[in-house]
Amino acid sequence: MTDLGVRDLSAIVKAYDIRGVVGEQLDADVARRLGAGFALLVGGDANAVAIGRDMRDSSPELAAAFADGVTGQGLDVVDIGLASTDLLYFAAGRLQLPGVMLTASHNPARYNGLKMCRAGAAPIAEDTGLREIKADAERGVPVDPNVAKGSVTERYLLPDYADYLRKLVDLASIRPLKVVVDAGNGMAGYTVPEVFAGLPMDLVPLYFELDGTFPNHEANPLDPKNLVDLCAKVVEEGADLGLAFDGDADRCFVVDERGQPVSPSAITALVAVRELAREPGSAVIHNLITSRAVPEIITEHGGRPVRTRVGHSFIKQTMAETGAIFGGEHSAHYYFRDFWRADSGMLAALHVLAALGEREQPLSELMADYGRYAASGEINSTVSDPAARLAVVKRHYGDNDGVQVDELDGLTVAFPDGSWFNLRPSNTEPLLRLNVEAADAGAVAALRDEVLALARD
Repeated sequence: MTDLGVRDLSAIVKAYDIRGVVGEQLDADVARRLGAGFALLVGGDANAVAIGRDMRDSSPELAAAFADGVTGQGLDVVDIGLASTDLLYFAAGRLQLPGVMLTASHNPARYNGLKMCRAGAAPIAEDTGLREIKADAERGVPVDPNVAKGSVTERYLLPDYADYLRKLVDLASIRPLKVVVDAGNGMAGYTVPEVFAGLPMDLVPLYFELDGTFPNHEANPLDPKNLVDLCAKVVEEGADLGLAFDGDADRCFVVDERGQPVSPSAITALVAVRELAREPGSAVIHNLITSRAVPEIITEHGGRPVRTRVGHSFIKQTMAETGAIFGGEHSAHYYFRDFWRADSGMLAALHVLAALGEREQPLSELMADYGRYAASGEINSTVSDPAARLAVVKRHYGDNDGVQVDELDGLTVAFPDGSWFNLRPSNTEPLLRLNVEAADAGAVAALRDEVLALARD
C-alpha cells in the first residue's frame, strides 16, 4: 500500500470541531484523510455517512474529498448537499446515520471546517472520537484494495426538516407578524424560506443570497456590530421582531420591535417556560454563565435547573444523563430533547414567534418578564499566564465572608447581594473570558473593573 505521509493537524483539530485556513491548513488531502479516519471511527456501527455543506466557495471540493475518504473505506455516503448545521443534525437523527457538516460557522471566508456527530446527532468531540480521527488522519489511512468502494447517493431533506420543526412548535393560530431575518449571506438564506413558508407572517429578508465571502458583514451575531443592519431594519419596517443567524444557521439572535437585542439568557428562560408547560417537572440545562434569572424562572415554573460547563458536548451529555427537555447557552445555542438533543437556532426562533404570536403585547414587554439583571457580556483579556491570573483572582475573593467560589469551569465567584462573575480560560488561546452579572449597570461596571484589574497583566 502507498505511504500517505504524515501530516500535523494539531492546529486545526479543536476541542469540539475542526477549523482552519483553506489551502494552508485545510485542503482536499486533509479532508480525504479526515473522511477515512471518520469512517474508521464509525464503521463498526454504520454502513453509511450523511454529509452536508455550507455556502463557502471551498465547501464543495472539501465535501467531495471527505466523501472520497469515507467511500474509500467501504462506507456509503448520503450527500444532503447545501445545509445548515441543524439540517445535518436532522439528517443524522432521522436517518440514524453518523454525519459531517462542512462549515466554519461564523469564521471569515478564508476558513472552513468540519462538525461531526454519530448516528442520532450524538456529538463527537475531543474525548469522544475526535482525538482518534486526528491520529488516523495524521498517519493516513490506506485504501484496502480488497474492500469495495462505497457509493454516493444524493438526498434532499430540506422539506422534511421544515415539516419536522413545524410539528414541534404550533404556529397555526398565531396573529400575523412582520419579521426581519438577517441571514448574513449564510445558510439561513436557504432554510428560512422553506421553514417559514405558509406561516402567518410577513418576512423581510436581509442578505439571503448565499455568499461565503460575506460581503455585507461577518456572519457572527454574537458581535453587536453585526446586528446593526438588522436593528435598523426592524425599526424602519415597523416589524414585530428581528432574527439574526450565524453562517451555518445553528445559532439565532433575537431583536425586539425597538431594535434592541434580546439576551440569549432571556430566550433560554422563555423557551424553558414553554417546554415546561408541555412537560411539567422536567430538567432544563443551563450553562454556568447564563443569567441567574434562568434557574430562578425554571424553578418558579416547576422545572429542575441543571447547571453545566460551557460547551455543547457538556450540554448534550448532561441532557442525555438527566433526560432534560431543553438546554440553553449564553452564546445562543439552544438544545432540544425532541431534536435529538441537538442545537437548533431555527427551532428556538419558532418558539419565540409562537410566544409572541399568541399575545398582543410587543416583544419588549413579553421579554421583560425574563430579563431581571444587568450583565457585562463576555470580555476577553489576553494574558501571559491565564492560570496564574486566575489564582490571583481566587486568592483575592476566596476568603471573604459570604462569598461562594466554585471551579466547575474556570472560576465562578458569587456574592451575598446576588452579583457574580465567571472568569475562565479559552481552550485554544491565551485568553481569559469574563462575564459579570449584578442588579444594575452601575454595579456590573464596578465589579467588572475590579476583576479586570486583578486578571490582567
